Amino acid sequence: MACSLPSRRFLGALALLPAATLGFACGQAQALGASNSSQATATVAATATAAAATPSGAPVQPARFNPATSGTVTSLAPLVDSVKGSVVYVEVQARPKRMSGMQGLPPGFAERFGMPPGMQGNPQPRQGLGSGFIIDATGTVLTNNHVVEGADAVRVKLEDGRSFDAEVLGRDPLTDVALLKLKGAPNNLPFVPLGDSDAVRVGDAVMAIGNPFGLDSSVSAGILSARARDIHSGPYDDFLQTDAAINPGNSGGPLFNMKGEVVGMNTAIIGGASGIGFAVPSNLIRALLPQLQETGAVRRGYLGLAIQDLTPELARALKVDAAKGAVVSGISRGGPGDRAGLKEEDIITSVGGRAVESAGTLTRAVALLKPDSRVKVELVRGGKPLSLEVTLGTRPAQRGEEEVTPRNFTAPATRKLGISLRDAEGGGAQIMEVEPGSPAERAGLMPGMVLVQVGDDKVSSASDAANTLSSVKSGAALLLRVRAPDSESTVLRALEIP
Repeated sequence: MACSLPSRRFLGALALLPAATLGFACGQAQALGASNSSQATATVAATATAAAATPSGAPVQPARFNPATSGTVTSLAPLVDSVKGSVVYVEVQARPKRMSGMQGLPPGFAERFGMPPGMQGNPQPRQGLGSGFIIDATGTVLTNNHVVEGADAVRVKLEDGRSFDAEVLGRDPLTDVALLKLKGAPNNLPFVPLGDSDAVRVGDAVMAIGNPFGLDSSVSAGILSARARDIHSGPYDDFLQTDAAINPGNSGGPLFNMKGEVVGMNTAIIGGASGIGFAVPSNLIRALLPQLQETGAVRRGYLGLAIQDLTPELARALKVDAAKGAVVSGISRGGPGDRAGLKEEDIITSVGGRAVESAGTLTRAVALLKPDSRVKVELVRGGKPLSLEVTLGTRPAQRGEEEVTPRNFTAPATRKLGISLRDAEGGGAQIMEVEPGSPAERAGLMPGMVLVQVGDDKVSSASDAANTLSSVKSGAALLLRVRAPDSESTVLRALEIP
């Protein structure tokens, strides 16, 4: 039985592959030979296209992966040789979090995860490991968010033994995707392309490479077991399921098709199960890449609706013939859907040209659309088809949900106030960061609040607020009108300018 490791996204019987033990001692790893994967025997007709590299980094001709004359794969060695140079080992270090006694830990935590006695009084630096893969010759690396979340230092080791420090360019906690950039790397690194995850069929052969339990460049193979799995780890679950062996340390590693293309990022397992692993589809990752590269965070489209699946019982009660769709059960007043004329009991069947089969489908489809974009929403109302044009808003962070601040969020105010701002949906300036001990904190300002008036000036954007704040003379007491998160009412705050 494999030793279990703690994970932030552990949910009931479902457990994400953790980035590392994060400073906890795991017991004897009995699982090193436990998860036997199915041997891939699928018929294929493609060749590997990803370039390999010599230990010196010089590119070589890719190995051609040809099935045996009988049409059955007898060895995956040529495929492994062509792609293994692009799979990396991700090492993470983070500052320790000092704990008072065992406060805040669940019952049995120390015993279960082997916490050394007295650790709570003298915490050790946290360390972790995971996998990743290079997607361009200059050293851009994809891995899981949970591998690098909270990291103070990230080091990436290549299959040929070279190591590089890495910068976290961006991450998206809601899909567990993170983007790294190797520092000081040459421009001829081996890399692999992202394939089309929608083209992979259940039963197709797949192969995983990663570093389970720190065992570098371990290869396992199997088939695609299922598609579109919702394991209740987040609002955008759309996982590929595979029986290729995935274990702790495989997190962030690639799941290949038989062309040597990455069709998924290995991310999660079911605790206590064997041969049930999950990967983020490559097409979802590809959709996130532009924002992760440009801003370091993902901004998602937003309709401002509460929705639920259309069931046969609801269809009969609503007197409609539609068999699939998302039923509008609530509307945010003044939100994008409300402004466009959507109503409760509408059945949404398509958004932006993409068919909507369920509430989850609608949530994922809108999340991939850009805020402020105008999209066509097709629906059934009162048994009749109807089309509306909706200008999407920006999905706000939900209560208790982590939000990653974009690298280039709009208009940071002067440092002396200890506050950073960005444009707020519907006007105003949303507070993104408040420095502890700063004038902003002393004024009672908190992240998530929205500035709607600074002094006598109405605020329409973060730039407006920053310009006004920066122009106020030292020693003045400035009156602010702010809107609290999840509230339409405003309150007054007095900000003293140092």
